[in-house]
Amino acid sequence: MSIEAINEQLLKAIGVGVALLDFDRLRFGFHNDTFAEWFGAPDGEAGISDLFPSLDTDALRSALDGAGRYTTENSFKLRRRTMVIAMDFNLAQDDGQKIIVAVCQNITRIKELESMIDSYSMMVERNTRELKREKEQVEKLLLNMMPRSVYEEYKTFGVVTPRLYEPVSVLSLDFSGFSDLVASTDPGVVVSELNDIYSAFDRIGEQFGCDRIKTIGDAYIAVSGLPDAIPDHTSAVANAAVRFIRYLSQRNESHPIKWNCRIGLASGSVIGSVVGVQKYIYDVFGPAVSAAQRLRACAEDMTCVTDASITGLPEDRFLLSSRGIRDIGAPKPCEVFALSDAPEPDQVRAL
Repeated sequence: MSIEAINEQLLKAIGVGVALLDFDRLRFGFHNDTFAEWFGAPDGEAGISDLFPSLDTDALRSALDGAGRYTTENSFKLRRRTMVIAMDFNLAQDDGQKIIVAVCQNITRIKELESMIDSYSMMVERNTRELKREKEQVEKLLLNMMPRSVYEEYKTFGVVTPRLYEPVSVLSLDFSGFSDLVASTDPGVVVSELNDIYSAFDRIGEQFGCDRIKTIGDAYIAVSGLPDAIPDHTSAVANAAVRFIRYLSQRNESHPIKWNCRIGLASGSVIGSVVGVQKYIYDVFGPAVSAAQRLRACAEDMTCVTDASITGLPEDRFLLSSRGIRDIGAPKPCEVFALSDAPEPDQVRAL
């Protein structure tokens, strides 16, 4: 077998089509079997534009005159399948005559793999975005359930160590007549109203460093001084309480459903931790929580009551009025105070 025949067999075996063209007319002078199998056997008068109408012959000549090489890609139908060919044109000289050596390689599989990789990359990117969005939603939900420092501990270690916080101040609020309201009002309306009110309470509490811990129906529990201690935690819950009442009073003037709250305030120690395994929730419990709930129970509509544990309130900002000694279910009766805004100087002079 001659060297030419061996080269022909090797080129066919590796799937490479080869053709020779004259530079001036771009007509075929030679092609191997692989080239003919793909594109058909061009006759002596056939030019490259006849086989590849989309090929830019001007760019081909210009590139060959300059760098002596031109590379492009072309696609065509081969037995109902689209075939992608990489075409490499090189300029050669034969007895002073310019000859173009065209080498064609089937890159269909490569293109298919590239397409698969691109699709997979897009899928991975989309899934990554979805996971990131879901993670942000979960994080937002957990931050609504627990303080950020507690969330960071839970995220890092998977558990939250129960801690004693002392001193802190607790605000406990509920609505009088709530059961009757639920029985006589559409559930969607009740939920919408509570959503508006609790959202407003959250915004007010945030202004003064008072964080909502949980809601149970009409019960709203907030704490100041947890997890980071602050010196004026009593003022924080007092400010939040009087503004809760002020907000509801203004809201009742323009809404058909009237909401009347009762608030209890107490200071002391609490334990904070995540409770539960599958349906976990961050909760606080202890003397201050129990005292605030007992005080709330003895409050009248649209009033806030506290005991002697709430100390250090600015006298020019808050007014404490004794309601006498009350048995509120504590180990022993205690003096109860009604807390309200201190009157403005003009109001005092008017009195």
